[in-house]
Amino acid sequence: MNLFVANWKMNLGGRKSLQLAEELIDSLPEPLPGEVVLCPPATALFMVGEKLKGTPLQLGCQNIYHEEKGAYTGEISPSFVKEAGALYVMVGHSERRHYFQEGGQLLARKIKVALQWGLQPILCVGENLEERETNRAWPRVKEQITEALVGFEEGELKDLVVAYEPVWAIGTGHSAQPADVQEMVYFIREELVNLRGLRILYGGSVKGDNIKDFMELPDIEGVLVGGASLDAREFSRIVNWEKN
Repeated sequence: MNLFVANWKMNLGGRKSLQLAEELIDSLPEPLPGEVVLCPPATALFMVGEKLKGTPLQLGCQNIYHEEKGAYTGEISPSFVKEAGALYVMVGHSERRHYFQEGGQLLARKIKVALQWGLQPILCVGENLEERETNRAWPRVKEQITEALVGFEEGELKDLVVAYEPVWAIGTGHSAQPADVQEMVYFIREELVNLRGLRILYGGSVKGDNIKDFMELPDIEGVLVGGASLDAREFSRIVNWEKN
């Protein structure tokens, strides 16, 4: 089943998150043509989670800490995320890697605790412009996958989702062509060939105008959407891409 993930990042407070969730509940098609996950800011998780109860939409979190509780001021416990009703959690988003220097060892711990709490991790991987231009894209992505998944048994990762983010094509003026994306997601699938049923998402400036180009690729089974998910009409176009 295709997976459409809306990452609202640090853009909406509680009231606006709730309003957008309500607009999406009203505007998304029924039945949904896939699984739809809303990832509001952490302060809005409970409110949005309550609003989504009884609807086909799922709740996700943008980040978690790798411990359940303790003296970790400002962090987000996986138990809190689960209590809010979330099913998914993003791990290793390019912005977390860049701004907070999150690396493979930490991400492996986050994936481990997410699975322990019944949360399905969405592992984000991708190369920057320098790595792309110097032919280091594939080794870099392989490194990110290897470091984050070290020590896991195959059965533990049956619910893993991988999102490919070509960082070089997000807000840089460069465009990722469908052929570029397919080449990389095929590489990712080959690296994780032992994970049957693995879903790979594309996350690179997805919009209603380009969604079909990516969803028609043979190895893409959904998208991770940033800015376009803040507009209910635009995100509905993305989810309902086959009718665009």
